Amino acid sequence: MATVGARATRIRDALERQSLLVPYRVKLALVWAAIFTLLGLAFLSYGFDTEFMARWAGFIVKGAGLTVVISVAAIALAVSLALLGALGRLSKLAIFNGPASFYVSFVRGTPLIVQIYFVYLALPQIAIDAPPWLYQLLILDVVPAGIIALGINYGAYMTEIFRAGITSVGHGQVEAAHALGMTTTQTMRRIVLPQAVRVIIPPTGNEFIAMLKDSALVGILGTPELFFRATKVGRQDFRIMETLVVAAAIYWLLTSVFSFFQSRLERRLATAYVREQPHGH
Repeated sequence: MATVGARATRIRDALERQSLLVPYRVKLALVWAAIFTLLGLAFLSYGFDTEFMARWAGFIVKGAGLTVVISVAAIALAVSLALLGALGRLSKLAIFNGPASFYVSFVRGTPLIVQIYFVYLALPQIAIDAPPWLYQLLILDVVPAGIIALGINYGAYMTEIFRAGITSVGHGQVEAAHALGMTTTQTMRRIVLPQAVRVIIPPTGNEFIAMLKDSALVGILGTPELFFRATKVGRQDFRIMETLVVAAAIYWLLTSVFSFFQSRLERRLATAYVREQPHGH
């Protein structure tokens, strides 16, 4: 048994030495090629109706634009709410800390789908006996309702991201800014937030990518975005597998593109604060 074990160890060491001769990128490319080969074989073995997929792919992909618009508008709202929520959570005044803490706790404690239905279906019930100006605010179309619901939901989760980013700035810098005569608002705008951005940007990018996928829930309201179009065509032609595969491929492409730009932005932020060394050092 000892001889067999020693022989296995020598074989393993030899394979590891041979593996070191192959660049990592080449090995990674081979693994990806194997994955795509297996997926291709599975695709062919299932017998997908490729003609049907090609015919309706254009119709489905038209919903990608609305998906991106909803996600961008919702993340803008979420960033604003997260900043207000973080400042409220950091405040020592109960009148600010209380509502911010309640907002984070309540929204994080209820499902996103419930919040979407609440904004789109429940608010109009409140508007029945409301004044005209409030009636106009509470009766929302599907796209604004989806944007608001997504923004409120993600704003609660991102509040903790913003709070962590703000608290990552050393307290000594805040005291130095106050010693120079800066007000609290000036210190936050000129000293704290510019440095906190480096901590906030990476997880915010991840939240945006997650929101891009969660925007499919807005399709339940009848919004003609990517997921709604895919399920509509799939159901009416009893080809739901084909249309969902097309939708999944488009979502994957969108998230891959945004992930690429996010990584580029993170690298730029990481090097933006690296001090250049004088020549000769």
